[in-house]
Amino acid sequence: MDASELTVDLAVRQATEGDCRRLKEIIALSFPRCYRFFATRGVNSEEGKVLVAETRDAIAGFAKLIEFNVGNIKYGCILWVAVDPTQRRKGYAAVLVNAGYEYLTRIGTREVFASVHRRNKASLATFREDGFVQVGFFALRRHFGWRLLSFYSSIWYAPGEIVLVKHPQK
Repeated sequence: MDASELTVDLAVRQATEGDCRRLKEIIALSFPRCYRFFATRGVNSEEGKVLVAETRDAIAGFAKLIEFNVGNIKYGCILWVAVDPTQRRKGYAAVLVNAGYEYLTRIGTREVFASVHRRNKASLATFREDGFVQVGFFALRRHFGWRLLSFYSSIWYAPGEIVLVKHPQK
């Protein structure tokens, strides 16, 4: 059975205020304590969008998306992706990553980034399967020049994370 068969009963939509409690539950179940504060802050922020993956029964997961400018160029970032532990390994994270990428490219971002902790093998695999590739410090420095710190702060980069990028297809 492939991921498309597993996600037949899954809908992706923009989160509403009524989803907040469930998103906080998923955050508590999905992230180490030190990340929970930042994930909750990100989900509650007016900046960007939160997409939720919803089954017939409940919200199974979410992804936080932001857009930002470095210089005059608009970029996007998928900040947080989390799926309820009881709903994992069903392709829901992949659906959220793809929906986030599609939304961010549709609104005109030049590139879409993600930042994932280097020990989070499942998340890294999900992004890589969707076509994201790792980009190192020196490549980012060549790309953004002296605006690299602005880029890092825009994506809420933390030490120990790997930056990934996916370029929109033309």
